[in-house]
Amino acid sequence: MPLNRSPFDRLLLAVAGVLGATGIAAAAAASHGGDTPILAALALIDLSQAPAILALALYPNRSRMLTASTGLIGSGALLFSADLGARHFLGNRLFPLSAPLGGLAMIGGWLLLTVAALAAGVRRGPK
Repeated sequence: MPLNRSPFDRLLLAVAGVLGATGIAAAAAASHGGDTPILAALALIDLSQAPAILALALYPNRSRMLTASTGLIGSGALLFSADLGARHFLGNRLFPLSAPLGGLAMIGGWLLLTVAALAAGVRRGPK
């Protein structure tokens, strides 16, 4: 990995790593008879968002909007996953509405990614 990555890029890469690791762990725990619905949801969110965050964090010359969308997806996935993990391991929510807030952040991040992609196409114009 190039050393010239910004601190935010390195943070996004770390988020992708944490989500990937917890997704694998949750899938393994679900297969061994844990609280399968919660663990399966945790694995699904983590293992679907981690590669997307990784790809977006490594994308060269990201616009501010694309960077913001990646941050929203990552923070939303962490919040959502932390709530599911707290429910499973602690028997209680992280805090009220943490999973819905995390879900809304992910949705917002994906929608912002769409806007960023369309705005980039409009800005450049036809070739």
